[in-house]
Amino acid sequence: MATYKKKGYKPSNKEEQQQQVEDESTTAEVFNTLDEGAGRTETWVAENQKYIYIIVAVAIVAVLGYLGYERFVSEPKQEEAANEMAQAQNYFASALNATGAERDSLFTMSLNGGEGKYGFIDIIDNYGSTDAANLATYNAGFAYLNTGNYQEAINYLEDFNSDDEVLAALATGGIGDAFMQLEQPEEALGYYEKAASMRSNEFTTPKFLLKAAITALEVGQPADAEEHLQKIKDEYPEAPEAEQVPIYMGQARAAKQ
Repeated sequence: MATYKKKGYKPSNKEEQQQQVEDESTTAEVFNTLDEGAGRTETWVAENQKYIYIIVAVAIVAVLGYLGYERFVSEPKQEEAANEMAQAQNYFASALNATGAERDSLFTMSLNGGEGKYGFIDIIDNYGSTDAANLATYNAGFAYLNTGNYQEAINYLEDFNSDDEVLAALATGGIGDAFMQLEQPEEALGYYEKAASMRSNEFTTPKFLLKAAITALEVGQPADAEEHLQKIKDEYPEAPEAEQVPIYMGQARAAKQ
């Protein structure tokens, strides 16, 4: 299991924790230059996050629909778990469109439950062998990531198991995001590279190649950064990330001199 090093300031009460979440969630500038220092890492999770989670939510609905058609009729425990999952998933989806304290509260409710229904943690504890519990593990990881509980995010995302084209890579990349927030770019780099290589598609691959390239520059590995950037240029020229390649390619080549 991956672990992190405790360092730096930690909120000492609920008010400070809430303020920290609000500060991180409202950060708008992402990946401007490598000279912005350690504070820039707080923006990594925010980059395209809402867009990612909308796609994730759609994917989860599709997966649950497939499970319902293929398995729930003959497996009551799976059906029961899916019914319990519905309310937690609703809180999670609502959190994606919320801001500030409301967003934090909705993610927390998705984890702990509400309105007489289980949250993701309850589903994991009570239906651990089901597919719904596995999806709850994924969602719990990202809910913790969004509320600043980075070690919990790492733990749950590591426990998630899937062959899905998008979700598997996003879970691995999410671990990288958690390590970036903990100011451990070396660990983050490994997860970004793994996320980029474990699936090949127009969405997750260029996204994590770019994150890997920027992180490689930050930890003094310009040759690796150039390799990741060149792959985006050659294999994913239509991806949004390709527009940023010239900027970081110049930095990588300059750093090698």
